[in-house]
Amino acid sequence: MKPQRFLPEGAPLAGHRPKLGFLGTGWIGRNRLMAIARSDLADVSCIADSDGAMLEQACRLTPGSEVLHNLDQLLERELDGLVIATPSAMHPEQAIRALKAGVAVFCQKPLGRDRKEVSHVVAAARDANRLLGVDLSYRFTTGFQMIAERIGRGNIGTVFSLDLEFHNAYGPDKPWFYERHLSGGGCLIDLGIHLVDLAVWLLQPTGVRVVDAALYSNGQRMRSSSNVVEDFATATLECNDGATIRLACSWRLHAGCDAIIRCRFFGERGGLEFSNVGGSFYDFHAHHHLGTSSSELCRPPEDWSGRAAVDWLRRLAENPGYDPACEQFVRSARILDDIYYAGLRQE
Repeated sequence: MKPQRFLPEGAPLAGHRPKLGFLGTGWIGRNRLMAIARSDLADVSCIADSDGAMLEQACRLTPGSEVLHNLDQLLERELDGLVIATPSAMHPEQAIRALKAGVAVFCQKPLGRDRKEVSHVVAAARDANRLLGVDLSYRFTTGFQMIAERIGRGNIGTVFSLDLEFHNAYGPDKPWFYERHLSGGGCLIDLGIHLVDLAVWLLQPTGVRVVDAALYSNGQRMRSSSNVVEDFATATLECNDGATIRLACSWRLHAGCDAIIRCRFFGERGGLEFSNVGGSFYDFHAHHHLGTSSSELCRPPEDWSGRAAVDWLRRLAENPGYDPACEQFVRSARILDDIYYAGLRQE
């Protein structure tokens, strides 16, 4: 299965114009709502949130949308698709209910807090024959699309080593992120999920084994009995074909800038690198390395954060049925589970 390419912005819709609902209108939900509204490729029929202030802000983006307050009300409407941007603990149940009602789903990451929850959602999509997407947005940056193309063409030969980093100088501002039973974990499931997803998406490994891992909270190694969530995680993974993946992610790291986001791919005939510019969360460039020389593949600025949602919308318009590509979400969830198990010192 080749890494998926997104359609050019402005391309005409291949099918009918979907009718959408939005559940959750916090910052990320409004960002995706704005991207879809700006694309003008769907009718945003209704929006729902239990927070009146959030709803009021969302209404300014789509003033013609019906205002609702919960999932029950959304599912009473005749929707083609539902965008879910609620706290992580709610994702599995809400996604499954929508899919069983015959509604395609685009969900914020993580789809579930562990492999079991993710597997149940994917199974619901398969049983209902409905499209399931997750907002793994970095796939849709120009840099990663160009890297995927070059890896697929064999430009750098067989990829044998990946170095993946995502360090955020800040931490989430909502209390539920720090409650393991609500979030599923800390920086690993929040940031590391992107790194694991990119590795699985680009390499398509038949299997991945966790060689070692370590999780920290406030500079202390965590134990399996800990009730806190990790703010630093590191792991070494080995693919069945021999490729080695090293990843690290963190919240509130003293790194001298807002963020460090860097992914490097090494093959016997060259290297590819994706990295943020000047500590930015939004500006990236990509390079193709050959020996001591380097050529730039792309540079900022670009408006990429809503592309995953718009791409899901285009696929929904063309075919609302089940796409087996979503099974990659289960593979990534399993790897995250294995890192958590290996990284938490057993009592």
